[in-house]
Amino acid sequence: MYRLVSNLGWRVRHGVAKRLFGLQPPSFASFAAPLDQTITSHYPGQVAKLFFENEGDVAHKWLHYLPIYDQLLSTYVGAKIRMLEIGVSLGGSLTIWRKFLGPDANLFGIDINPDCAVFDGKSGSVRIGSQADPNFLRHVVKEMGGLDVVLDDGSHVASHQRISFETLFPLLSEGGLYIIEDMQTAYWGHFEGGWKRKGTAIEFLKDKIDAMHRHYVVRGQNRSDAIPEIESIQFFDSIAAVRKKRQLPRASVMTPQRPSGVHYTNPR
Repeated sequence: MYRLVSNLGWRVRHGVAKRLFGLQPPSFASFAAPLDQTITSHYPGQVAKLFFENEGDVAHKWLHYLPIYDQLLSTYVGAKIRMLEIGVSLGGSLTIWRKFLGPDANLFGIDINPDCAVFDGKSGSVRIGSQADPNFLRHVVKEMGGLDVVLDDGSHVASHQRISFETLFPLLSEGGLYIIEDMQTAYWGHFEGGWKRKGTAIEFLKDKIDAMHRHYVVRGQNRSDAIPEIESIQFFDSIAAVRKKRQLPRASVMTPQRPSGVHYTNPR
């Protein structure tokens, strides 16, 4: 979390950025002492269990995310899904996804930091590049053979999140899931955020809610007759999940049918 991904490079992200913006996350050691049974008992689910038991590569997550992952991803356990995680960081999350999803999952991670190449082949495949590069993203998806789940834990910069979504969501399979996390950065200026600032992940997805309902908008009021391939948008604290599914035409009908000229009376 809290990573600035840009062409300025790794040293800027973890050096200058911390000095300029105060983006210094707590040390991982500071989490060690509180993670006793008193704390862990508040976070149920298999993902939380794997996270707290992790002794391998470092994983860094907000604790309230852990049961949310179970809600969103447990249907994929044991399946041959193709999952792309944006943001490899210290490698631990790929390890947890491998243990959670199982050996049949095709896991890929991307990161702009070349040091992350060391994690390639451990729990999944790792490719080095920017989430703000559409050509790179399309190349990775082609290598994966398709895409079922995206988890954006990358730069958290608004323009990067939009580019990734606009590039990858159309490539998702039918029924696929696109997750954006750490959306609290939508309120922070150094991530191109701000209260109700257009273009942040939160405001961007609010617009997608309107897009889901375009077929109810009166003609001439920015209406599009095209039904978007979004089945649902689910919001949690700092996480959103967008489900892709081809929508059926909208129609209101009543059953049983009545002969022509016979009408129901609305009850009072």
